[in-house]
Amino acid sequence: MNRVLNTRIVPEEEIDKPQSNCGIVGIYGHPGASTPTYYSLHALQHRGQEASGIVSCQRTNGDVPGSRLRIFKGPGLVTEVFSNQQILNEILLGDVAIGHNRYSTTGSDNLENIQPFMVNYRDGQLAVAHNGNLTNTRSLRARLQEEGTIFQTSTDTEVILHLTARSAAATPEDRIMDALNTVRGAFSLVMLHGETLIAARDPHGFRPLCLGRLGDAWVVASETCALDIIQAEYVRDIEPGEVLFFDRRMDVSGEPVQRWLDLKPEKYHHCIFEYIYFSRPDSKVFGENVDKIRRRLGKALAEERPIPAGDEHPVFVMAVPDSSNTAAVGFVRRASKDGTDTRLEIGLIRNHYIGRTFIQPGQEKREVKVRMKFNTVKGVIEGRKVVIIDDSIVRGTTSRLLINLIREANPAELHVRISSPPIMSHCPYGMDFPSSAELIAPQNGGDVEKIRQEVDADTLGYLSIEKMLSTVSHEGKRGYCTGCFNGDYPVPIEENMRKEDLEL
Repeated sequence: MNRVLNTRIVPEEEIDKPQSNCGIVGIYGHPGASTPTYYSLHALQHRGQEASGIVSCQRTNGDVPGSRLRIFKGPGLVTEVFSNQQILNEILLGDVAIGHNRYSTTGSDNLENIQPFMVNYRDGQLAVAHNGNLTNTRSLRARLQEEGTIFQTSTDTEVILHLTARSAAATPEDRIMDALNTVRGAFSLVMLHGETLIAARDPHGFRPLCLGRLGDAWVVASETCALDIIQAEYVRDIEPGEVLFFDRRMDVSGEPVQRWLDLKPEKYHHCIFEYIYFSRPDSKVFGENVDKIRRRLGKALAEERPIPAGDEHPVFVMAVPDSSNTAAVGFVRRASKDGTDTRLEIGLIRNHYIGRTFIQPGQEKREVKVRMKFNTVKGVIEGRKVVIIDDSIVRGTTSRLLINLIREANPAELHVRISSPPIMSHCPYGMDFPSSAELIAPQNGGDVEKIRQEVDADTLGYLSIEKMLSTVSHEGKRGYCTGCFNGDYPVPIEENMRKEDLEL
């Protein structure tokens, strides 16, 4: 069954936070694979809230043709798309499945762009779910269109399907490898080719992808929190440039068939914003615990941008929940070592259920959105020297309104510390930052004092790029992409393309 639900479009995006691009899951060899796929997608909901989908199939004996792929997807959260248990139990049958949560970074939120994508072609059925952004989409798409290809969506992911279908390589496996060797940029993906599950990661390792075991079954997911929810055991990260094939050949070896993409960069380029903001703190990505890295970022921030000297009154440190919570813990621990009476307090309460706001666009709408999302604990803030810890400032809209909200609680002083450098540029690899014209840092030439005046903080301090990089491991080939901070893009970009530019 191929069905797209007609449910509501997801709530509008955050005002002043970078947006993630997608969460992906693949499960091989588990009876009723769509059910653990559903739970894993639920754990990855933070990576995308626009839409969700699952494709499944039932493996058969080698001498019997495999069952057809079954698909169900629609706009909305995981629990909304799969609100009826019959979808999992009666439609998405089988012991192999892939799933996808979408936040659009290429292509708009049209129904046609909801993943996984599934097609019929000469070798059977092929489905794909992709996390990341390809950087040579425009030239590949133009070439394919000239050759007669008809595109059904406005996303970069569809290019992978067409490249596979048109490849002249000898076998389906080689055709998939040919396609993946042709695309450039950021991709962690799962595919179903009939009853074969394929998992792949781009050679630079921009986006995370991990491998786990659930009894005798195999699990692939964007983050380890997706393994935890189904009680799967983390095995390892899938390596940059690694492509794994889960199929009948495993009956002998017990391990997936491993192949490698042709490109071999000297250094990997993991997206450091996965640590700063995107990944869940209870996940392990790029071989590191996210919670530990965020604590290190907080400690580094306290060292580089300490609390201004003043009277002997205690300093109340508050996180902007939830992504800054552990950075605030690290900040307080380091600041306390200097002899300052520093206390971690809960001064902001976040409402996780704000949904959509139905008022006219403009300043009033943004202010109401902030007030619906946050409320202050006035007894904690009033008359205190307050330090606010946040992970980033993008447009500055929310920061300015949030500081105004906190000032209404009458703090004696209000200082802001950011556990990342100023964001100076867009991200071509899958993080949906606005254009430089909308970013507060480049609007002010990177001048922190001008930014401080705009957001109305008493003092403002960012973490430097050098100090940020000191908090992460650089062993072996590990490296990190810092393009959004300094414009240093490790993979060439064809053009500065908005996510709607491929609309039909």
